This record gives sequence, structure tokens and C-alpha cells, in this order.
Amino acid sequence: MTFRFLTAGESHGPALAATLEGLPAGIPISADAIAVDLGRRQRGYGRGARMAIEQDRAEILAGVRHGRTLGSPILLLVRNRDWENWTRVMQVEALTDEDAAELRALVEGGNKRAQAVTRVRPGHADLAGALKYGFDDVRDVLERASARETTARVAAGAVARAFLRQLGIEAWSFTAEVGGVAVDPAAAGRTREEAEASPLRCPDAEAELRMVAAIDEARSAGDTLGGVFQVVVTGVPVGLGSHVHWDRRLDGALAQAVCSIQAVKGVEFGLGFEQTRRRGSGVHDVIVGIGQDADASGIPGLDDGPVRRWLHRTNAAGGISNGEPIVVRGAVKPISTLARPLPSADLRTGLPVEVAHYERSDISVVPAAGVIGEAMVLLTLARFVLEKFGGDSLLEVRDNLARYRERTLAMAASSEARAANPSTATDAVGEAESGSGGDD
Repeated sequence: MTFRFLTAGESHGPALAATLEGLPAGIPISADAIAVDLGRRQRGYGRGARMAIEQDRAEILAGVRHGRTLGSPILLLVRNRDWENWTRVMQVEALTDEDAAELRALVEGGNKRAQAVTRVRPGHADLAGALKYGFDDVRDVLERASARETTARVAAGAVARAFLRQLGIEAWSFTAEVGGVAVDPAAAGRTREEAEASPLRCPDAEAELRMVAAIDEARSAGDTLGGVFQVVVTGVPVGLGSHVHWDRRLDGALAQAVCSIQAVKGVEFGLGFEQTRRRGSGVHDVIVGIGQDADASGIPGLDDGPVRRWLHRTNAAGGISNGEPIVVRGAVKPISTLARPLPSADLRTGLPVEVAHYERSDISVVPAAGVIGEAMVLLTLARFVLEKFGGDSLLEVRDNLARYRERTLAMAASSEARAANPSTATDAVGEAESGSGGDD
């Protein structure tokens, strides 16, 4: 069965939901574990008033019994506390005459929630979405286009995290840049725990102070700021994805997943665009061979101590499953809802207006976007892991992965044996002269 997930729900509707299908039985999961990532998504300096209203927690409604997955579809539900303030505006059932009269009274009384949204926001899905679906009220677009939808993605990603953790695969993210202020890798002295507890989830304390100042300045100006988050995944085995077809490439799938996050407009792997400014000799990762990786000790499901694996001298590629950590960066544009709105046009009249629609908004969402990025990367990796090592139970998947890892190391051992026998060894000089056998 192919792994997939779907989300449903509107920003101010009753709830958000996520369905995951194709995960094996036996994965330990709990609402408390999911709540950890949901809480991380809500934090971060520069977030808006909505975060003070919601206290996100997912209810597990299907697919889990006694703390373990059953192999059947998993259904998660996160209720919107703010729904209490939007019940008439966002009600599901058709409006009765009484309902419509009540809504008109709210509009006449100046209730902004009840008013139709027609002054479309530059940089938002407002105009294109309304024209595409034939709406004359942008509320029908913005409720689903809202990044509130990512709450369901993060809940689903927490389930994927629980699965991949059992295979020794871990992911974490941090804020790398906000408003043009970037982390200095040489000064990034915070531990993961310290960075996670900081206002912007940033490993560089000095850079974070300047990021906070930039956010404060943008807030004072009624403006917003973008930035960059970085996701790092460790423990990924060699060989996820394939070179055979375009739609089976891991880096391509990861790029699509990260770019699907609202406001993300660019993705980099490893060195990213920096590779275009270097020669090949300064880009490609030299293969060292099989060695001991002390960083892999303590991984759940593996014996303590160093682990033998294929090693590279550097990790510039980042996004290819070659056994090294996967490094993904997402570029987040400034939020399009501004406290001092830009000029725009009215959807119904087509005429220009002095200011676009304003609804409460964040100043910067980069720390939260990193958590969402983790979720999308984990969900993508879960799919590729199951495509290669799939089974009906977690035990079966772990056994398949363990045998595969043993086989990749055994291949090298067989090569060493052939090299020791002159009658079967390959002539190294001749091999080098023959080339790769393919044109780049």
C-alpha cells in the first residue's frame, strides 16, 4: 500500500483534520507526543494574536489502539477554539432566513468578521483563488489558503516522526535567517535544546538579538519579515528514491513538499545555490569509504556504540540519500497580510482601493515554518522508506532495513576479497581510463 496523507478544515472552522494511510502496525504513538510538535509550531517571536487563542492538541480518532498503530488509516482532529467567535460566519449548513438576518445585523453593527472580504491582498491567494472558483467573497479562499492548515500537517508529521524514529531517522530545524540577518555558523554555539528554547529557535544568540530587533522594527512600521529555516535529517539510509524516473527522485519530492508550505518560495539542498559559485572540485563530496560513525550511537533500535556505514568527507549534496544527513533550507517570504495594507483592487467592482483587506497577522513566521518544514520532510521520507522497506508491521520494516544495511556493507567486503585475488581484481588504471560509461 502506498503511504499518503490528506488534511481538511478551514482556519476559523470547527476543526482541522489529517488522515494518514499506509503506515505499518506497531508504531508507538500518543496524543502527548503529537502535542510536542504542535506546541513548537505555535511558538516564536513575531507570532500573532491567534497563537494566544489556540492551544492545539490532536485527538486520535482512528487507527491506534492501546498506544500503537493498527495498520489502518489514522485520523487526527485538532479543534479550533476560535470557532466560537465564527459560528455564524463559518457555519456549514445553508443559512435560513433567520440566520441571514442575524448575519446582516452583524454586518450593520460593524462586525468585521461578518463582512464580505472583497479588497484582495497583494501577494495572497485571494484574487487568483476567487477568480478560479467563481467566488465573490474572498473568505471562501482565505480560510483554506491560511497557514492555519499546517496545524494538521504538523500533527501528521509527528506521526511520521514516531515511525521514522523507530528506524533511527531523526529531524530537527532551526531559524537560519530573518529579515536579512543570518546565522554565523562559526558563532552558532547553542545546543539543540538551547536553540529550541530561544525566542526564534536560533542557534546563534548574537544573530538572534538582531533578528528580534528587525522584527520589532517591522512591527512598528506595520510590515512583515521573511527569512530562511533549515531542516537537518540524520540516520537516513543510502538509496531512498531513484535516478530512474523524474518523479521518483528524493530531492525533487522533498522540494515539492517544502515548497507546498504557505509562503515558502524557494528550496535549497546542501550548499544550494552556493554550488553555482564554486568549481566542481569544491562542491562534490569525496567518498571516504566504509568507516565508523560515532554520531549514530544511541539510535533507538540499534546497539550502542559506533556504527559502520559509507562515509563522505563533506556533505555539500545534502538532499540526496547517500547515507549522509539531508540538509534542506526553505525561503519564507514576508506574510502578505500587513497592518498597514498596500493599495489593491476590489474583487466585485474591479476598481482600485486605497488599502487591501487586513485581518490579524504574524510579523514573522520563520520559527514555525521550520517546524512545518520538519513535518513535510518527515512525511516525504516516510513515503520513500515504505516504498523501499515496506511491510505490514513495524517489525517487518525494521527487519527489511537491517538486512539492506547489512547487504550494502557486505558488497564492500566482497570487493575487498576480489581485490585481494589478482586473478579477479579490476585494474584500477584501466577503470579510470574507461570513464563512467555515461555522458553528463
